[in-house]
Amino acid sequence: MYLSKTILIISFIALLFAACGNKKDPHAGHAQGSKPSGVELESLLKPTNEFVVSSIPVTTIKRKEASIEIEALGNIAYDTREIRAISAKVSGRIEKLYVRYRYQHVHKGDKIMDIYSPELLTAQQSLLFLIKNDPENHSLIEAAKQRLLLLGMDDEQLKQIVNSQKPSLSVAIYSNYTGHLHEAGSMDMNLNNSDGKMDVSRITEELAIKEGMYVQKGQSVFQLYNTDRSWVLLNIFPESQSLIKVGNAVRIVPETAPDKNFRATINFIEPFYRKESKTITARIYFDNSRLNIPIGSQVRTTIFGNTADAWWLPEGAVLSLGLDKIVFKKESGGFRAHKINTGITNKNNIQVVSGIAQTDSVAVNAQYLMDSESFIKVKD
Repeated sequence: MYLSKTILIISFIALLFAACGNKKDPHAGHAQGSKPSGVELESLLKPTNEFVVSSIPVTTIKRKEASIEIEALGNIAYDTREIRAISAKVSGRIEKLYVRYRYQHVHKGDKIMDIYSPELLTAQQSLLFLIKNDPENHSLIEAAKQRLLLLGMDDEQLKQIVNSQKPSLSVAIYSNYTGHLHEAGSMDMNLNNSDGKMDVSRITEELAIKEGMYVQKGQSVFQLYNTDRSWVLLNIFPESQSLIKVGNAVRIVPETAPDKNFRATINFIEPFYRKESKTITARIYFDNSRLNIPIGSQVRTTIFGNTADAWWLPEGAVLSLGLDKIVFKKESGGFRAHKINTGITNKNNIQVVSGIAQTDSVAVNAQYLMDSESFIKVKD
């Protein structure tokens, strides 16, 4: 900064000596010692981190209604409305497990486990006793059959018991849903280590539930997450939040499969900020059965359907200093750094909320006027 001031002072003194030399030699060329047009000594001696001498083009803020396209980042997540639970309808011991690891894909009708239950065994014996000793008592027989169905048996198993006239020591439990298998209460989908790398060992980690363990009646043993219906969760920053509405059209481009980009609409805007986040979350429900985009994939989106009637400047006229935004406002003799408040950026234009008036002229290229040896100082 001091070096810049010294160079300016030396340059001006040289111009003064040259001007004096011209008075002694009236026939000398005007260009040899001419003073820069419109530049005063007072302007040259102003701090370079506040004031810049230049004659670059200027512009003013312009009011217009613009169609806004908002860029937002997000990720694919499970649709929590599609989470289903597999619960124990009776107390008993797990005789055999047919699923072995977390995130295993299970289809509707797949066998999950065989369970031994004294309650189930007693109910089977009661049914067989009625069929053998009181076959005409249809109401009691139907009630006994209904009890077995409520305890978790299906029609095929019940039919097999009646035909064989022998109770089954263990009963198979089948899945009524399709999805990825999780242990009950396991909602942790964060598979990253502290260094940001994925811990692959956790993806195929063995289940805590083992053969020989006991389950209680009503206990939720497994949860199934169906990926056929999924969510896109978008992070919306504060300057764009007032423009985002339910029903806005969105173009979604998955980073893992850019060729599978698709259109959807915003279905829900969460009315709170998530922990340690400065963004609100917008949800988009979509059919993932054919796209098969992996859960956790990052997406880039463009949100359409908004307009804003506002004051605008070319994006190049505004310089970002981190938390502050400045323009170089035209004054007598040059440009002075001036702080403004901005809103959204749209198509190489930036919204001006406050800080300058319509009559103010600012430099078109703010970056060009920035002194590389100085920190810009702004007076509020």
